Amino acid sequence: MKTLPPASRRDTRSLGAVVAGLEATRRRIAALHAEELQLLARADAIAAEQTARVPSSERREREMPARAIAAEVGAALRRPDRGMQDRMRDATVLVEGFAATVAALREGRVDAGHVRVIQDAGAVIGDPEVRARFEQAALVVCERETPGRAKPIVTVIAQKLRPVPLQERHADAAAGRRVWVRDLDDGMAELAAVLPAVLAYAIRDRLTQHAREITAARRARAADEPVAETDDETVAETPDDTVAETPDDTVAETADDPVATDTRTTDQIRADVLTDLLLTGCATAPTATGVLPEAAAVTAQVQIVIPAATLVGAGAAPAELLGYGPIDPDTARRLAAAADVWERVFTSPATGAVHHVDTYRPSRAQRRHLDARDEHCRFPGCRRPARFCDHDHTHDHACGGPTAVANLANLCARHHAMKHATAWSVIQKPRGILEWTSPTGRVYPDTPRRVLEFSALDQATAGAPAPF
Repeated sequence: MKTLPPASRRDTRSLGAVVAGLEATRRRIAALHAEELQLLARADAIAAEQTARVPSSERREREMPARAIAAEVGAALRRPDRGMQDRMRDATVLVEGFAATVAALREGRVDAGHVRVIQDAGAVIGDPEVRARFEQAALVVCERETPGRAKPIVTVIAQKLRPVPLQERHADAAAGRRVWVRDLDDGMAELAAVLPAVLAYAIRDRLTQHAREITAARRARAADEPVAETDDETVAETPDDTVAETPDDTVAETADDPVATDTRTTDQIRADVLTDLLLTGCATAPTATGVLPEAAAVTAQVQIVIPAATLVGAGAAPAELLGYGPIDPDTARRLAAAADVWERVFTSPATGAVHHVDTYRPSRAQRRHLDARDEHCRFPGCRRPARFCDHDHTHDHACGGPTAVANLANLCARHHAMKHATAWSVIQKPRGILEWTSPTGRVYPDTPRRVLEFSALDQATAGAPAPF
């Protein structure tokens, strides 16, 4: 009997056909999500109709119709009825309050992740007219960016269209800070915390810096070189965040060396350093490595954008923690007061594009300009911070590309290598817009977030199409 080859070997579709099929599938999934929202909202409306007919004013009796309907829907979908009741209410909020977003979901222009981003940011906007403008601007962003990249931009848009007392909101939210533990299997547990965003990002950055020092020392030892201080921007990582194995003939020599025999991943090192810092109070490496001296000073780095008027106390516009979103002015001013260096970023009043950055170190002006403009790796969807990226010549310098801002962009090690080693190509257009072309000929533009944010707001206000 003849054995058929595996299905993957029989499939003769090209990569372009596969990508097109995935796009079509994603659109159908988005349309089904929109249909599900409509049905859940209808179930919630039926519950409201039945509740209106309950003669009693007792809260318990008036809750019964919604509970009963949620229980039936949950049973049919094999989901808990408590969670289903929340999903029904949430669907009503979306269908009635974010109609344009649901329509974009139905048409496959955004997916469920984008819908959550828009709903969370727009929840504070009660005015229907302002919310409609917010949706229009937010959809411009979400149709071009991943949910992770879109979230801080959409949050800032919501804040600008409907200013709220962010200081009070932050104070209320900070009052809910907490730490908890959730049990896991196999003798493990999850430690989690809710903290002010600036502190949470600073903690992660400090852990990452410690991990990079340990990894760099391990690599230097494996190469039989002296341990030297490293710059975060120049330490490359292997694809799986682990160091390459040393040759067999060096095993005997390094068997007693805790650094050379350390095989932990970056995530594992971060977890170990966190444990060490919390339990000992010192910035030491785990006992198994002995790399960092006790109380080694590693200063966390966060990047804050503060409007000039806010900085001097003459305005109340929120500052922004890059990669997160708006933070309250008082926190921003406190961080600015403790900063060693301030960098002024000048943006265009017409497009929002970064024009230039001035500081007392002009030899690094281009790097500061690029980091202010890009904020992260400029490959579509990548969010690796600019300080961990390379300043890449869009048009290769060896082929005559100038070392100019208009020919430079931040690329992480992964996408920098891919640009040079694969059929992916990129050109740079005005205002720092990169236009990537895939091996199948598809074009993926990547717009600096400030240009995208400005254009989205401008379009929402004037009703004009985005100039991309």
